[in-house]
Amino acid sequence: MGLLNYFRQKSPWILHYNTGACNGCDIEVVATLTPRYDVERLGIVRKGSPRHADILLVTGAITRQSKDRLLRIYEQIPEPKVVVAVGNCPISNCVFNGCYNVVGPLDKHVPVDVYVPGCPPIPEAIIDGVLKAIPRLKR
Repeated sequence: MGLLNYFRQKSPWILHYNTGACNGCDIEVVATLTPRYDVERLGIVRKGSPRHADILLVTGAITRQSKDRLLRIYEQIPEPKVVVAVGNCPISNCVFNGCYNVVGPLDKHVPVDVYVPGCPPIPEAIIDGVLKAIPRLKR
């Protein structure tokens, strides 16, 4: 199992999930994955399945519709797993605070390991957040 954890640290696979936002953070996450920032040189690869991911990037305020899906996705990610809250919405609900369909910040539902503040955060901040999440995969 030690060899498997070694390779997870060298090549973290991320899964991006939008829980209901304005798409500003989503655009920045997608921009982070473009050749301009070249995160693949760091071993960071986007995956479409939670069963293959190591790091969950969550954007947007947690809504009633997305909460159950978020919990299901979180449970499907194999251990060790890391959750990164990207943007102000999953951290504090931001402009969606007090809305009838928002059920609270992300850390109320799943444990968050790294916070990347900003509205929206720049790609460099998202890369820094993912790099800070990688050592937490040692657990």
